[in-house]
Amino acid sequence: MRLMTGIFAAALMAATSIVPAKAAGPELADWAALEKAASGQTVYFNAWGGSENINAYLEWVGAEMQSRYGVTVVQVKLEDTASAVAKVIAEKAAGKNEGGSVDLIWINGENFVSMKQQDLLLTPGWATALPNWRYVDIENQPTILTDFTEPTEGLESPWGGAKMVFFYDSARTEASSLPDNAKQLLDWAKNNPGRFSYPAPPDFIGSSFLKQVLSEVIADPAKLAKPVVEESFEQDVEPLFAYLDQLHPVAWRSGKTFPQNYPDMKQKLADGELDIIFAFNPSEASAGIKAGELPETVRSFTFSGGTLGNTHFVAIPYNANAKEGALLTANFLISPEAQLRKQDPAYWGDPTVLAMPKLSEADRAAFAALDLGAATLSPDKLGPVIAEPHASWMERIEVEWRRRYASGN
Repeated sequence: MRLMTGIFAAALMAATSIVPAKAAGPELADWAALEKAASGQTVYFNAWGGSENINAYLEWVGAEMQSRYGVTVVQVKLEDTASAVAKVIAEKAAGKNEGGSVDLIWINGENFVSMKQQDLLLTPGWATALPNWRYVDIENQPTILTDFTEPTEGLESPWGGAKMVFFYDSARTEASSLPDNAKQLLDWAKNNPGRFSYPAPPDFIGSSFLKQVLSEVIADPAKLAKPVVEESFEQDVEPLFAYLDQLHPVAWRSGKTFPQNYPDMKQKLADGELDIIFAFNPSEASAGIKAGELPETVRSFTFSGGTLGNTHFVAIPYNANAKEGALLTANFLISPEAQLRKQDPAYWGDPTVLAMPKLSEADRAAFAALDLGAATLSPDKLGPVIAEPHASWMERIEVEWRRRYASGN
């Protein structure tokens, strides 16, 4: 999920500042009327399309929405969420305040902050007015109400949880030798040269690794909850790049090149090229085993002091053409049935945003009966969540990373 940058973005943002937006949405109090209005609509759901199992899950969502409500859901498969944000920005700049091309966006972090700051989202409060909001776990999952330190204010509806988890092959690596924090990971890499790496930013997983390390080594972690201060930025990130300067010479291929993304790291773990990899979904290892992509001996671990975690959401642009259909879809996505299927590793394995005590006895039993797989840590073993830094940190550390290391790739 990326914001566009540079002159084009600046020009569009300047243009949007002089064009008034119409963010008012349908009346959610009359849900029956909203369902009737949605029938026959087509919802263009702009969502990352890089995973076959996620795409298959969305096909199931589409089939359910069609059969239940007569709503057609079309997944617009994205490589980068910023491209959908750019569409809405361009439409607003052109004065297209109705009938927009984007109805629903899979979003979080800097893209949400960008759309919120530019008044590109549907009326505040719609997410918390959805009928299925009553099941959402706002009490124990604080990232549902604060997205990368930005209050969500009902402008986006939670869809799933994410947490950084490391994987290793227990047939090759002793569990007792595994690191328990970023410093120990660096020591492990020095003792096992060539056996660890990370995807080069701006890959999402690679950038998440940088944020994990930064969260552990920055002198004042409280600074990460606020926007970057340019005057102290270089000093704030110096421990991160000192860490990377030590890691790269002992990383895979001496840090002169990097895995392309998580699937590439997964293949390298399976091939025996890497011994420790990581993902942002605790179920990825079990899903990989089930798909025959990883050995059955792969297992998971996290750091006892915490690893990065967040919530991902869906949002509706202010000028969406099918607002009623998008609201119905967002509500269905947080239904117990849809969340149960999504958490099942057989379909996706994405952690739920629902609170078990709020569900019916039958739904709680169905979640409890899910086979999460031998490589998936139970919720009580996932460890503490380290909150995402303010969205402004992502782009700044990526730019600095490219300035220092990109010439070698």
